[in-house]
Amino acid sequence: MGFRFFCRDEALELRLRGWVRNRPDGSVEMEAEGPAGPLADLVNRLKAGPPGARVNLVEEVDAAPRQEESEGFEIAF
Repeated sequence: MGFRFFCRDEALELRLRGWVRNRPDGSVEMEAEGPAGPLADLVNRLKAGPPGARVNLVEEVDAAPRQEESEGFEIAF
């Protein structure tokens, strides 16, 4: 489907750090870090999804920043 690639591309465009992966149940899980404004933009983009996608739910959970500094945005497997 390419939803993970869409997520990664949107996050990179917004200069966010983190990762995205498929879950065993077929859903997609993402962890993104960055300023509040770009994170809010990312959530809105994920809710809309890429052309042809059907997004049923985007759930946000606040988490403490990671101890280590990560760079870029990865697709995790």
